Amino acid sequence: MATRFGSWESYFYPDTYDPETGQGVLRNLRGWRSADALASYEYRMTAVRQRQLDADPELIPQTLDAAQVRALHRHLFQDVYEWAGEYRTVELVKGPRGMFATVEGRPNGIEVALARASETARSTDWQSVDRKQFARAMAEVFAWTNHAHPFREGNGRTTKVFLAQIAQRSRFALDFGGVNPLGWNVLSDASRPRAGEATINPEPMAELFENLAVERPAGPSTPPVSPSPLLRASYPHSPTQSTGPQSDAGSYQRPYRPDRGYGGGGRGEGR
Repeated sequence: MATRFGSWESYFYPDTYDPETGQGVLRNLRGWRSADALASYEYRMTAVRQRQLDADPELIPQTLDAAQVRALHRHLFQDVYEWAGEYRTVELVKGPRGMFATVEGRPNGIEVALARASETARSTDWQSVDRKQFARAMAEVFAWTNHAHPFREGNGRTTKVFLAQIAQRSRFALDFGGVNPLGWNVLSDASRPRAGEATINPEPMAELFENLAVERPAGPSTPPVSPSPLLRASYPHSPTQSTGPQSDAGSYQRPYRPDRGYGGGGRGEGR
């Protein structure tokens, strides 16, 4: 896997890849060469897989750690990408905050960020938290998982399902249906570490999660509240928006490195 997807370009079909923008159509199990066709197929198939999780939350062991995040991604995207559930091998840059967690190394690596998310998820007494405490803990788990951005694509949807499953341990559910797309993007970006730093800021998302929290009806026989019919990957972009032009605000970019220009190869295999 690391050899096949060891550079930025290797994730794309060569005949669709534009070296000027660093974008193209991601390699997929159906062989779609059209970004629109891939986006449509990905949305349909991940929706089916999400419904399976809604019907049987125990389908994935809820270990509240990186293993659960990877298992969720593998389940959701198993019909779409060969690398479903595998960490990305390239660095990702998006928006004014720049790079997400690095592929390797401390203090800013993918596994470090996911470990911090797990620490909060496991140490929180979800059954007893009030709305503000729930929102603060959710904001921390989100911010660390979002900063980790462990996969080449599909991070937004995986993170939301992860949060929804954690919320089932509390007296609250998360209703993403009323989220303002622009507000979500702005606050999500603000929660990320500043360039060169490795500390998240959960405050921008805490108030939002407080508004998203929906009290569950009391009663042992009450089924879990579904967070949303279909969780979108991110706002306001479609699940595969990163396959579009680099100029799109939702696209991932390759990090600029003075020694090699624009390159995304992780694990020492960059350009």
